[in-house]
Amino acid sequence: MTVHRHLLPPGWPRPRGYANGISASGRMVFTAGVVGWDETETFVADTLAGQFRQVLVNTLAILAEDGAGPEHIARMTWYVTSRDEYVASLADIGAAYRELIGKNFPAMAVVEVAALVEPAAKVEIETIAVVPAA
Repeated sequence: MTVHRHLLPPGWPRPRGYANGISASGRMVFTAGVVGWDETETFVADTLAGQFRQVLVNTLAILAEDGAGPEHIARMTWYVTSRDEYVASLADIGAAYRELIGKNFPAMAVVEVAALVEPAAKVEIETIAVVPAA
């Protein structure tokens, strides 16, 4: 269960798939930029959608190391190398998100970048989770 509060100013349209802002209190857990490779640093897919799914798997594994789960995610910043591939992959990205993260819609930004440090990477995501005090 999450104790995050979605912030929606009066009169603003409700965003779809993310929150304009989140208010949360508790222990904060931060990930580095996570890419879509496996534990041997081998990319599992050459598509943005395939890498995205692995990024979520990796992110959840990192969060679990400190007792956090998908329900605790408060902020995500996605870096993609192709806006066009991102838009074309939205159905697959959404399916992977729903499967692994569920109905938690944190504050998010998606940023198109010229390249990522790992040459084969098509997506990299930084995540902040907030775990409520026990």
